[in-house]
Amino acid sequence: MAINLATKFLPYVDEKFTQESKKSLLTNNDFDWNGAKTVKVYKITTASMTDYDRSGTGTNNSRYGAIAGLDATTEDFTLTKDRSFTFAIDKLDTDETAQQLQAATALERQIREVVIPEVDSYVYNVMCTNAGTKATAKALTKSNIYTEILAGNQVLDDSDVPETGRVLLVTPAAYTLMKQCTDITMETDIGNELRLKGVIGMVDGCAVIKVPSSRLPEKFGFMLVHPCATVAPTKLEDYKIHVDPPGISGSLVEGRINYDAFVLDNKAKAIYYQETT
Repeated sequence: MAINLATKFLPYVDEKFTQESKKSLLTNNDFDWNGAKTVKVYKITTASMTDYDRSGTGTNNSRYGAIAGLDATTEDFTLTKDRSFTFAIDKLDTDETAQQLQAATALERQIREVVIPEVDSYVYNVMCTNAGTKATAKALTKSNIYTEILAGNQVLDDSDVPETGRVLLVTPAAYTLMKQCTDITMETDIGNELRLKGVIGMVDGCAVIKVPSSRLPEKFGFMLVHPCATVAPTKLEDYKIHVDPPGISGSLVEGRINYDAFVLDNKAKAIYYQETT
C-alpha cells in the first residue's frame, strides 16, 4: 500500500541574526558634503612661547620676540565609496511562496544583513588603520585586560583628549575577559537612550559597546575612541522598488549608498587601538 505523505510550507522566514549599526557612538557628522564630492579642512599652526624682552635690548624687532608666521594647510576628504545593489522578484514567485518573497521585506533584509555590516566594517577599518596610537600587539587575558584599558585611557589623557564622551569598543571575546577580570567593576546603571544605542556599561569613564568580530579587523583587541576624531558621512542613501517596470513582471529593487569615513590628522590621537597576537 502506497501512502503519499503531505508536505506543508509555513508562512515564516528563517531570518539571520543581525545587529544594528553602532558607529554613530564612535563617529560624528560635523561636515556637510551637500553639493560637493570633496571637503577641505584647514590645519593652522601656532606660535611658540618665548621670554618677554622687557628692557628692549635684544636683537629681535619686537620685545615680544621674533615675529613668526603661521602655516595654514588643508586636509582633503573625498567621498570614495559609491555602492549599489539590485535584484528582481517575479510576481509569481511572490504568489507561490505564500507571500514570503516580497520586495519590501527583501529590501529591508538587504539593508540589515548586507548594507549595514559593510558600512560598519569599512568605518571600523578606517579608524583602526588611522589610529593616532597603535599599541604593541599582545595577548589579552582576564589578568591584563583592565591594565591595558587603563594604559590606553592614560594615553588619551596625556594627549588632552576630552574625558567625557569616550567609548570603549570591544569584541565579544574581549568583553568575556572583562567580565572575568576581578579588578573591573562595570557600571551598568546607564540611561535608556544609551542602552538603546548599544551601550552595555561604563568602565573607567568610557561607554562600553560590543561589536561582532566579523565587522572588525582580524586580531582586533579593543579600541578607545572619542567621536570627535572620525567623520563618517552618508551623503546619499537611496532605495527604490519599481513595480512592473519594462521587461519584468514583478518588482525591481535598487539601492545605492554613498558613504566614507575620515580620521582628522590633529584628532587622530583620540583613537587608541590595541591589537592582539
